[in-house]
Amino acid sequence: MTPFKIGVIVDSLQLGLHEGIRKAKALGAEGIQFYANAKDISPDRLDTAGRRDLKAFIADQGLTLSAICGDIGNFMDASKNPDLIARSKQIVDMALDLGTDVVTTHIGSVPDDTASSLYRTLQHACRELGSYAAENGISFAIETGPETAQSLRTFLDSLEIKGIGANLDPANLVMVCRDDPVAAVHTLAPYIVHTHAKDGRNLKPCDPAEVYAAFVDGNYPDLEKVLGGAPFVELPIGEGDVDWDAYLQALTDIGYKGYLTIEREEGDDRVGDTAKGIAFLQSKIN
Repeated sequence: MTPFKIGVIVDSLQLGLHEGIRKAKALGAEGIQFYANAKDISPDRLDTAGRRDLKAFIADQGLTLSAICGDIGNFMDASKNPDLIARSKQIVDMALDLGTDVVTTHIGSVPDDTASSLYRTLQHACRELGSYAAENGISFAIETGPETAQSLRTFLDSLEIKGIGANLDPANLVMVCRDDPVAAVHTLAPYIVHTHAKDGRNLKPCDPAEVYAAFVDGNYPDLEKVLGGAPFVELPIGEGDVDWDAYLQALTDIGYKGYLTIEREEGDDRVGDTAKGIAFLQSKIN
């Protein structure tokens, strides 16, 4: 029996929350994830009764909520962090109500200079979030991509706190950092609580901090113009540069038994690409 379960980020299907959940089940997924700041759902839009109903709906479909995506920006500006941390705590509360123990997020780009003020700003935010998450039995999982796996490992070790983990996205490492996802599995092994299944290819060198800041600010199209074209491309699973055989073997070697949650952020047929992704992963893990 395979140790992995296959999930789908409902937002990737572009069908809305409830129809997306139904479609994920129809495609063969075992679990789902969704964004906590989307039109259909957020802590301030979903009250206690709404959370209870959504939890029941997911269970009625025979699915599990693998994680909630708690992306609401980044924590690189200390002046904005009190509000962002408060909202992130609300997302933790919602995750608890909905029955998942993982909230994934991007915190910003961790600098290599461990003595910098930015490093301390990120540490302060993550320690507060990690403490709150741990008190509630939740893991706040930082998604890979804005820095190398080794830089993230150094940062996670520096926190010396429970409640903070890693959401390993192999494509982000390939596309943006030109980092090796297989090595990343071993580097981040003690912290991996969730993974995204995604694929892609780097087309030219780029600054990860600049790329992710452009996504947060909505200026990524302008960055592409400055760079003279896209620095990377996301591709259907199995068509990019992620070595899936070696990657899945590495996850097996470290004893990971969680979700491979498919994310498709580009393309004209995301439902079709997701279906192909499920079939591809099933062929590898079965």
